Amino acid sequence: MIIRPYTDQDLAEVVALFTDSVHQIASRSYTPEQLVIWAPPAPDLEQWRARLSGVETLVAESGGVIAGFLSFTSNGHIEFLFTAPTFARQGVASLLYQAAMQRLTANGVDTLTTDASLEALPFFESRGLKVSKEQTVERNGVKFRRFAMTGPSKGSNHHRSG
Repeated sequence: MIIRPYTDQDLAEVVALFTDSVHQIASRSYTPEQLVIWAPPAPDLEQWRARLSGVETLVAESGGVIAGFLSFTSNGHIEFLFTAPTFARQGVASLLYQAAMQRLTANGVDTLTTDASLEALPFFESRGLKVSKEQTVERNGVKFRRFAMTGPSKGSNHHRSG
């Protein structure tokens, strides 16, 4: 598995991975209505291109296939962390997280923030981030629970099993 910078040629595959991940993995914690709002079946690639242009994104690639991606801002806000369902629970998110932390700490960032979904909450807690506030956000009239989290960028190297 290699970790490399995202390129614009990855756009369609990254967006498809996000959509699959939300609909297959997050379906344990969110309703079908929430899933469609969060990850529309026909995503707007130009909107995604704009969103990804404002963050640094790393992709994990295995055998020419993108297994996951992580996007973060220069001040340490993790915007996206998603794994392809076929690569779930295989350490992809951990590898991406470690690579992002190396870049952030090298740039002097010592605090991370993120807005974690119900599914992502345990991952970030296991790396030392704490919930600073439970939030309810609304998109197109549909409400979602998420968690504003903050913690040290060094984090824990603990790998969850399972």
